[in-house]
Amino acid sequence: MTDPPPDHRTTQNPNAGTNPGRGPATKTPRWVKVFGLIAVALVLIFVVSHLAGGGMGNHTP
Repeated sequence: MTDPPPDHRTTQNPNAGTNPGRGPATKTPRWVKVFGLIAVALVLIFVVSHLAGGGMGNHTP
């Protein structure tokens, strides 16, 4: 018996078919998630402070 010819999709891209239809197989680094959470937390603190009456501080001379 002879072996079937190699699939050209897997020889050109070794990751082809490992995760079909779900985008890239790499995950987001942890530091990106941490900085994203910090940014969201700072925005939420700013919004809550502004809505609670803290505003932007006293701007009168």
